[in-house]
Amino acid sequence: MAYVRGENRDDGACPFCVPVAEALELPELLVHAGRLGYVTLNLYPYNNGHVLVLPYRHVADLDELEPDEARELMSLVVQSRVALQEAFSPDGYNVGMNLGSAAGAGIPSHLHFHVVPRWAGDTNFMPVTGDVKVMPETLDQTKRRLVDAWAD
Repeated sequence: MAYVRGENRDDGACPFCVPVAEALELPELLVHAGRLGYVTLNLYPYNNGHVLVLPYRHVADLDELEPDEARELMSLVVQSRVALQEAFSPDGYNVGMNLGSAAGAGIPSHLHFHVVPRWAGDTNFMPVTGDVKVMPETLDQTKRRLVDAWAD
């Protein structure tokens, strides 16, 4: 709720901008650091295993990507799906992005792909009755599973 209410956004800096040299020093959410982009857990996941694939460079739209960045990001999306399959064995996936605030982008100034594992019947009663969603494992547990799967 702190995110939704706009709390804890102190300096207005983009939370996704990470210098390439510091990629391996990212917070505990980092799943994989590539050459031009990286994969991180979503701090506010739709489902367990929800990852974001992002360029290091601050760009807001697809047409701003350099060709090498676009290729690597798509490769990271594919690798994320493979790691998620290994770690979680979901029944399906949602893969996509929201470009611009009107399309639902929470951070529209830094483009990012969402890769969300889905299971048949994965909606539970909590979103309906309590306006919340219960996640069956912590982000630390999810990260460990994905990092291990990526290594495989």
